[in-house]
Amino acid sequence: MAGYMIVRVEVTDWEQYQKYMEVTPEIVAQYGGRFIVRGGRTAALEGPEEPTRVVVVEFPSFDQAVEFYNSPEYTEARMLREGAANAQFLAVEGVES
Repeated sequence: MAGYMIVRVEVTDWEQYQKYMEVTPEIVAQYGGRFIVRGGRTAALEGPEEPTRVVVVEFPSFDQAVEFYNSPEYTEARMLREGAANAQFLAVEGVES
């Protein structure tokens, strides 16, 4: 069953955040993930507007999403994001199809 990482990011320094964005796709792929949503337009259909950048990454399983986040490679990449953004990361288990 797939696992998803849902991320909400308030970018405070786009120049520094770009460096983080350059290295993450390779690490995501290394752990079997693929970006489903990576920024882009949003529209609040109910509730307040979403002021943050939204990212959704699909992994083969919930455990692989957690493994990616805690990996040495991504831990190093996260340091590029320090001081450039405030983020919330959620790992969510998908439903059986």
